[in-house]
Amino acid sequence: MPIGQKIPTWAAAPVTIAILALVSYQTLFAPYNIEGTKNDLPMAKTIPIPVNAPESLEFDPQGEGPYASVVDGRILKWRGDDLGWVEFAHTSPHRENCSSHKVVPACGRPLGLSFEKKTGDLYICDGYLGVMKVGPQGGLAELVVDQAEGRKVMFANQMDIDEEEDVFYFNDSSDKYHFREVFFVAANGERSGRVIRYDKKTKEAKVVMDNLRCNNGLALNKDRSFLISCESPTGLVHRYWIKGPKAGTRDIFSRVPGYPDNIRLSPSGDFWIGIHSKKSPLGRLVMANKWLGQLVEKTVNLELLVACLNGFRPHGMAVKISGETGEILEIIEDKKGKTMRYISEAYEREDGKIWFGSVFEPSVWVLDRK
Repeated sequence: MPIGQKIPTWAAAPVTIAILALVSYQTLFAPYNIEGTKNDLPMAKTIPIPVNAPESLEFDPQGEGPYASVVDGRILKWRGDDLGWVEFAHTSPHRENCSSHKVVPACGRPLGLSFEKKTGDLYICDGYLGVMKVGPQGGLAELVVDQAEGRKVMFANQMDIDEEEDVFYFNDSSDKYHFREVFFVAANGERSGRVIRYDKKTKEAKVVMDNLRCNNGLALNKDRSFLISCESPTGLVHRYWIKGPKAGTRDIFSRVPGYPDNIRLSPSGDFWIGIHSKKSPLGRLVMANKWLGQLVEKTVNLELLVACLNGFRPHGMAVKISGETGEILEIIEDKKGKTMRYISEAYEREDGKIWFGSVFEPSVWVLDRK
C-alpha cells in the first residue's frame, strides 16, 4: 500500500479488533515462558485409556502396572499392549450411573495411589470418601479413615506410607470442599487444607500441618525424616520434619513454577512434581486476590476457569527438585501440548522411564530417557 494511502473504513474495525484481541491475550492470558526448560515431552509414547483423567499412577510390589485412578471411580491396571487396561478395583459400590468423562460423586473419585509393599494392599485417596484400602486381588475398597480430630476428611488427595513406623500421611486438600470444587478451592483463597498422620496400630488420625491452601501432592523423602506437600495456587512446597532435631516443625522447602499437582520420590532421592499448567497474568491475578477468586467462584463455570488458568493453551510440564535442598534441578515440558496436556503426576522408575498421568486427558504417557 503506497505511503499516505488510507485504510478503507470498512477494514479499520476488524483490524482494530484483531489488534486489541492480540494485545489482550498477551497481556492477560498467555502463559509465562519459563527459562531453561527442555521440550522433551512431545517424544513420549501415548497410551490411550478408556476413561478420562488417570490422575495418579502406581506399581505393585511385583513391579506390575501401572495402576491408574480414573474419573469413574475405578482403578485400572495396564497389562501391556496385548491385554490393555483391565479393571482392578473401585471405591464405591454405586456403579450404575458412573460416567467415563465426568465426576459423579456417588461413584467416588480415586486420586492418589500407594501400594504397601509388605502386604500388597493398595491405599487410595478418594476425593469424596476418604482414604480407602483394597487387597492384592482388587475389588471393592474398604474405608480406612474419613475424619481427623473431629473434622470430616472431605478431600483426600495424595498419601505416602512409612512402612517401618506403620503409619501413613495424607493430604486433606480442604475440610470444606470435595474434589469437584478443586479449582474453586484454589481460586477462592481458602486455607482449609491439612496434612494428616494416621497410625495403623492405634487408628489415630492426627493433623500435623494445617492452614494450607489446596495442598495437592505429598511425598516422604528417602530416609523418611520429612515429608513435603505442595500448594497448587501458590506453588509453595511445604516441609514437615518427622525425625531429627527439627521434628514437629515446618518450613518452606521449595517454590515451583506453575500449578503443581502430585509429587513422587525418584530413585535418586529427588522429587518429581507434575504441573497442571504454567501460570498466566490472569491466573496470577486471581490467585493473589481473595476477593477476585471468590467472585470467580460465584460467576465462572469450571470449564471456562480451567481454560483461563492455562491461557486457552493446554500444555504439559513436570519439575524435578532436589531431595536435599529443594532446588529446581530440571524442568521438562510439552510447550505446545502436542502430546501431553494437564499433567498431574510424573513417576520415575528404576529403568529410567517416567510415567505421566493427567487430570483431564484420556491418556497415560511414558518417556524413555535412556
